[in-house]
Amino acid sequence: MIQSMTAYARVEHKADWGTASWEIRSVNQRYLETYLRLPEHFRNLEPVLRDRLRKRLNRGKVEVNLRYDFNDASNSELQLNQELAKQLLQAADWLKKEAGEGELNLVEVLRWPGVMSSSEQDMDALGKELLVAFDSAVDQFIEARGREGDAIKTMLETRLEAIESQVAIVREHMPKVMEWQREKLNTRLSEIKGELDPARLEQEMVILAQKMDVAEEMDRLDAHVAETRRILKKGGAQGRRLDFMMQEFNRESNTLASKSISAEVTAAAVELKVLIEQMREQIQNAE
Repeated sequence: MIQSMTAYARVEHKADWGTASWEIRSVNQRYLETYLRLPEHFRNLEPVLRDRLRKRLNRGKVEVNLRYDFNDASNSELQLNQELAKQLLQAADWLKKEAGEGELNLVEVLRWPGVMSSSEQDMDALGKELLVAFDSAVDQFIEARGREGDAIKTMLETRLEAIESQVAIVREHMPKVMEWQREKLNTRLSEIKGELDPARLEQEMVILAQKMDVAEEMDRLDAHVAETRRILKKGGAQGRRLDFMMQEFNRESNTLASKSISAEVTAAAVELKVLIEQMREQIQNAE
């Protein structure tokens, strides 16, 4: 299955302590980049979250956001470190006396690291619950990527069929073009008066034949279509391979356009370029 780099998922987790929700969204990116927005209480989860994302994703700019809301009746009550708070108050009082001015802000004392804390055991248990919910969000996120990837695959397969149709048109038209070119050359030769250098004439015929021959380009386009289908069937993180195939398609279509000697072949070359560009735009979102 081809995976898209564009997706979104949201999972809400409800428990006695309150409610938490994970949101994961991503857009296309050359490499894997993760951005985590976590409340201060759960900063310690960052390494674990990044590791889990790296194990399951290959490319994309991924943003993860955690929101939570504690119930008032939650058992995870805050605890006051009275001894540390007393020392801070004494130190603040001493500084005020020495400076002879200033006001004591009790809120700042409460914010001092270690003064207020919650039960470590409860927070550890909460962290485990959040990780389970996060894994569920990642599962849904990857499923969403897969659905987007299926849409990309369907679009690419449709364009591959259209490329095969254009190649068939050129193949069918080439004998008529060759015959028209021979007649045109014979007419010009019959109009030329005087003797012609046989060696020079043969050289000109070889150059003209090379310019008109597009069989090699047609064969390569057919081979590229087959290889692209094989990549799509294999699935997985194939974005870079598909992008490389688009470069190969472009190379052959450019050569075909440069060799074009009829309006029909020129139109086919232009249509090929349009189809390849449409495929390339979609492949930019493939993982």
